[in-house]
Amino acid sequence: MRGFCSLASGSRGNSLYVGTGKVKLLIDAGLSLRATQSKLKEIGISFEEIDAILITHEHSDHILGLKTICQKYKIPIFANSQTAEAIYKMVGFCPEFKIFTTGETFIFGEIAIFPFSTTHDATDPVGFTLSFDDIKFGICTDCGFATSLIKHHLQGCHYLFVEANHDPHMVYACPRPLIYKQRVLGRSGHLSNEACQELIQELLHNNLRVVQLAHLSKECNHPTKALEVVQRALDRSNHMIALHIATQDSIGERIYF
Repeated sequence: MRGFCSLASGSRGNSLYVGTGKVKLLIDAGLSLRATQSKLKEIGISFEEIDAILITHEHSDHILGLKTICQKYKIPIFANSQTAEAIYKMVGFCPEFKIFTTGETFIFGEIAIFPFSTTHDATDPVGFTLSFDDIKFGICTDCGFATSLIKHHLQGCHYLFVEANHDPHMVYACPRPLIYKQRVLGRSGHLSNEACQELIQELLHNNLRVVQLAHLSKECNHPTKALEVVQRALDRSNHMIALHIATQDSIGERIYF
């Protein structure tokens, strides 16, 4: 598949497939090996075809399946040094890491990959832009605040996979402890629907084709609510852009490049 497809997105596991003409990647490995295999099969991909896994940060919903995957498959794992160290301390296992430097482009196959810093309560979390064949794809989830640096690096993307995690009113109303609410709503937590809308508004341009909303909270958001809020930015701009939701329990819309 030449394109991208969310295998799962949310607090119970995250993994995103991206394929070009020559390279097949996973962004994060937050599902079990068996679940990842099953979801890849749904889009016609075998695990043996995956060329590399890129890791955004060390939280368990992004690395849950990494140890088992690495024990079965000899797949290079790309992470920055602090994330790699944190993963080793957490799982007691050291994959064959390929270390990148946050803020510096590296090349894998035909893809120019740029890891940029995000604002999240992890060791050194990143988002990515992937550039190939005159296509730029931006990935930014688990981000409490869209900094000017994040906005700068996501400029000019043709495809965006970005977080719309919660509705603040639903967070305040939920029965979770105060510390949970403070974390989610804080500048190192997660982007709200409104913050996502503001980010998309700043990133709109004539060649933006698809926006997929990711990491929605099952407890403090709803797909219809997220779509309605972000759609306002598109309606104001008169841009004809496809808007989709990446879900936790099933694969997302298959987006072809």
